[in-house]
Amino acid sequence: MEQLNIKNYAHIGDAVYEVFIRERTIMLTSNLQKLHKLTVHFVNAGFQTELLNKLVPYLDEKEQDLARRARNIPTSNARKIDKSLHSSATSLEVVLGFNYIHNKKRYNELCNIMEKLIDFNL
Repeated sequence: MEQLNIKNYAHIGDAVYEVFIRERTIMLTSNLQKLHKLTVHFVNAGFQTELLNKLVPYLDEKEQDLARRARNIPTSNARKIDKSLHSSATSLEVVLGFNYIHNKKRYNELCNIMEKLIDFNL
């Protein structure tokens, strides 16, 4: 299977991570304002960095290498967030995106692990 540019994995990883979160938050409330607030709580660089730190022990060597490589992706100066937070969040997205494209079984395993690591009861 063809390898993609690491930025492409981050792009798809961002999307599948958000779908992962939305699939869970819709079960928590039907109030759209609360739903948006919950989703934003879990889909941001700070939270994704914390999640990656908790997930690292579950990652294999290849996934850890992908995460390290993703931290070195140049970021735009237009972003008004901490660059190290953005880099870590991107690392999570790359790992998820890579597995989503190349190994759905592993992607699903990571989703199951993340579900246990995230406290959705705010």
